[in-house]
Amino acid sequence: MSPFRWRAAATAAVFAATFSTFAHAVTAQPVPLPDGVAGDRLTVTVSDGDGPASGGTHELFCHPAGGDHPAAQAACDRLDSLTTWGRDLFAAVPPDAVCTLQYGGPATARVTGHWAGRPVDARFSRRNGCEIARWDSFVPLLPGGDDPQA
Repeated sequence: MSPFRWRAAATAAVFAATFSTFAHAVTAQPVPLPDGVAGDRLTVTVSDGDGPASGGTHELFCHPAGGDHPAAQAACDRLDSLTTWGRDLFAAVPPDAVCTLQYGGPATARVTGHWAGRPVDARFSRRNGCEIARWDSFVPLLPGGDDPQA
């Protein structure tokens, strides 16, 4: 076999393997939800806050919006606007992030459940600028500013 034909065959094999992997990733089904859980469902627990972030636990269902979350439709809409294929919406601030040394209060939150076919177990705080920005990006899922969620 000539070197040109060998390279062409090798290139075709690499392309076929890459395309096969890509096609599988595109058509892969989301992680199935546990029995009895339908659609996007989150439990939001806020602790140690004051004012609008004073605490409490709320259930949020999306598609369609429901549960006892005080701003269910707005929270679902916000999560939909933040969701990007291939990106973990609830990813923590990277440990090597450079954050401002500001304190946003003692409030903490934990969000658990399922979103976009994937399990969620995320923790939030307001201990520095990065965490405050992360928290604020999830308002109205999390309480903030004039949000009525308590």
